[in-house]
Amino acid sequence: MEGIVHYDFLPPGKTIVADYYSLELEEMMKKLTVKQPKLVNRDKPLLLHDNAKAHSAKKTSAKLRELGLETLPHPPYSPDLAPTDYHFFLNFDNFLRGRKFNSEEAVKSVFENFAGSLSLEFFRKGLSCLPEKWQKCVDSNGEYFD
Repeated sequence: MEGIVHYDFLPPGKTIVADYYSLELEEMMKKLTVKQPKLVNRDKPLLLHDNAKAHSAKKTSAKLRELGLETLPHPPYSPDLAPTDYHFFLNFDNFLRGRKFNSEEAVKSVFENFAGSLSLEFFRKGLSCLPEKWQKCVDSNGEYFD
């Protein structure tokens, strides 16, 4: 609820595979240790991530165990349970509406400016919706609802 911990820009033409995702998890944990040590020092930090192929691969599962991360179960294709999808990127999409970019650097700059302009309240608001959305998912037997 304290803001963005880690982000990265995938190089053009690349896809996220287990090796790449595992490295990103390591980077996230390094940054989380600095930004939110209380979360890292609890029994097991919780990670909400979907079940995309790279997230559910054996190598990723091993990396999650190595890092001491506990994952919350996530039904397939449920953007309604990912705060980045239902809150952050929804607002970012609105922010980008009508804009055109002529370089990868321009896109990165706009993203960084947008992310840097957000208040802690923005992140708290997005995450505070999660328990209700989680309950809706349970009540609908994992079906997509938003």
